[in-house]
Amino acid sequence: MEGETSWVSYCIDNFANDSVEFDPFLELNEESSEEVAEVSVDLILPDDLLERILACLRLLAYLGQAACKPWYFMFTSSDEPVGHAYDPVLRKWYGIDLPCIEKSNWFIASSCGLVCFMDNDSRSRLYVCNLITKCFKVLDEPPGPKFSDYSAMAISVNRASHNFNVSIVKSKQIPDNFFQWDLSIHVYDSETMTWATTLTEVLTGWRAGDDSVICDGVLYFLISSTGSGGTENRHGLIMYNLASRLPNGLLMRSFIPVPCSLTCGRLMNLKEKLIMVGGIGKQDRPDIIKGIRIWSLNGKEWQEIARMPHKFFQGFGELDDVFASSGTDDLIYIQSYGAPILLVFDVSQKHWKWSQKCPVSKKFPLQLFTGFCFEPRLEFAP
Repeated sequence: MEGETSWVSYCIDNFANDSVEFDPFLELNEESSEEVAEVSVDLILPDDLLERILACLRLLAYLGQAACKPWYFMFTSSDEPVGHAYDPVLRKWYGIDLPCIEKSNWFIASSCGLVCFMDNDSRSRLYVCNLITKCFKVLDEPPGPKFSDYSAMAISVNRASHNFNVSIVKSKQIPDNFFQWDLSIHVYDSETMTWATTLTEVLTGWRAGDDSVICDGVLYFLISSTGSGGTENRHGLIMYNLASRLPNGLLMRSFIPVPCSLTCGRLMNLKEKLIMVGGIGKQDRPDIIKGIRIWSLNGKEWQEIARMPHKFFQGFGELDDVFASSGTDDLIYIQSYGAPILLVFDVSQKHWKWSQKCPVSKKFPLQLFTGFCFEPRLEFAP
């Protein structure tokens, strides 16, 4: 298809599955003193296999470069886990098959080349994998409520030790009480290969949602007002240090108000700094989006770092009050659920730019698109 490069997934997926029979005279015998004649590899291998080997070598060399930027995988089906990955350096879309995931509505989080998937039905099946090498690990079922109303998952990889933590924030409404919600935090440690329930608490007037991230050992997640208390903002931020672990009953002491009324908020880790992308609601209709802004958190204070120019906001067409956004390193990706359109913001350069057109088009009015950011790294394995 136009705009799509398929050799990446082709060589990674299929190269290891092919076998080539070599003649016995080409094998080296350490005990033999006979000289072995050099044979050119292009005389041995078929042209198509040789081309695929060279393609893999080019890919490995490219992914090893420091200039390799985070990619964005866009699902192109509302149900099936199929889509394309965008490389912002070469401005190309690649066909990549995702391991483990069965539906596009699964929970997804990424860090340092590893991606974590959790099913959206039982929320008990978790996989951590490398999308490039296809190596993966199945995690044990997490503790806590079997079926929670809301779940927020995050993963953090230690770049030095390659160990990782996975956190899940579960929120479940107390029966017959809309204003009180059970909240629990569960953390997986890859070094001990065990889960621990680090906090259980009841929130009044607030509930956790489905957005969280880990930055520099601190778990951040958004909470939403359940309508009591007359709060002006419908959202707030909670900080939870994974090392010190607050005692039960003190979670709301770490509450940080969002900088303004938001239609939605998306949290991400950019170089161990918390970044939030938020939809700005209209003053008279806070559920109607009128723009998008980006903030960083310094201590407990929000600092605005960018506003999406109106021409780019208009370029999405009719943008819903919620949208997809994720990022890492210096890049933030923003995507409308209603169209395969992707906008890239470079935080260091303060530069907005549309991605190359995705090699897929909208086929029916209710078709939804979403995606996630990940680092294409070879050295990290679950």
